[in-house]
Amino acid sequence: MLKPRTKVPALDLPILGGGRFDLSARAPHSFSMLVFYRGLHCPICKGYLRDLDRRLEDFAKRGVEAVAVSTDTQERAERSRSEWGIEHLTIAYALSIEQARQWGLYISSSIKPEEPALFAEPGLFLVQPDRTLYCASIQTMPFARPAFAEVLQAVAFITEKNYPARGEA
Repeated sequence: MLKPRTKVPALDLPILGGGRFDLSARAPHSFSMLVFYRGLHCPICKGYLRDLDRRLEDFAKRGVEAVAVSTDTQERAERSRSEWGIEHLTIAYALSIEQARQWGLYISSSIKPEEPALFAEPGLFLVQPDRTLYCASIQTMPFARPAFAEVLQAVAFITEKNYPARGEA
């Protein structure tokens, strides 16, 4: 289990449009926000990532760089971006099941034909510039994810009050 104030696993994945998202090369002012989503088959992910896409500028003003990550293939990730109307959000793909497990994500097996055989359930992580975990929210189901409006409020409080990471004991 990942604990706050400890180093997170490496994360180096291809991103849509070319290039790579390498967490070790990121230098956000406040946090890297990693939003792990289920994939193209998930209608809840569609609304969730569209909401994040609309709020990216607000996060950037708070020093947060966001990336959405899934176990989807490049083709499925491209379809998500296109079909869901994602315009600005960086989308990384090809997360392996082993990598997902290293991050503590729950893994589900397909129950519908449109689902991949295995895929990661959602998780949201705020990672500090030194690559230590600040906080995490991990779900076993597609429901009850942290609302991005509330995450923005939390980041504002954290940065303004210099609030420390909690839950490390």
